[in-house]
Amino acid sequence: MGLFDFVKGIGKKNTAAAEPQQTPAATPQAPKAAPAEPSAQEMANKLLGHVKSLGLPITGLSISYNSTSDLATVRGQVKSQADREKIILAVGNIDHVAKVDDQLTVTNPEPESKFYTVKSGDTLSKISKEFYGDANQYNKIFEANRPLLKNADDIFPGQVLRIPA
Repeated sequence: MGLFDFVKGIGKKNTAAAEPQQTPAATPQAPKAAPAEPSAQEMANKLLGHVKSLGLPITGLSISYNSTSDLATVRGQVKSQADREKIILAVGNIDHVAKVDDQLTVTNPEPESKFYTVKSGDTLSKISKEFYGDANQYNKIFEANRPLLKNADDIFPGQVLRIPA
């Protein structure tokens, strides 16, 4: 348990549920205003939906969000350290989140993974070479970050990844 820092404004946009439907092309539209910042409750609901959509095993999941400090607090119980870390990363790698307060409990404690913040020009092979001395071990990092990553090229600068021992 603890507090994890992320880069606010870098994470993936989690706005699909809040986007309005397109109007027919024949209807004249006023210029679009900048989207309003989500309320704390809207953000908490989006984060909760995002974590649930990943299908990670967790009981008693609850997420609260403080818009003043951009802090998301995650509570619940997971069986493994890997699931705990994936949930923290799933929440922290979303736009608007700068910190994640981990209040998750782990049934079967294991050693923690290292976390790595992706830099411009990074690939999983390059990161693998840095941590394991072998670029061909990139799949180990990819698998450790599934279902957060859909493919090995699905990384972006500022994103935080799990690096298993």
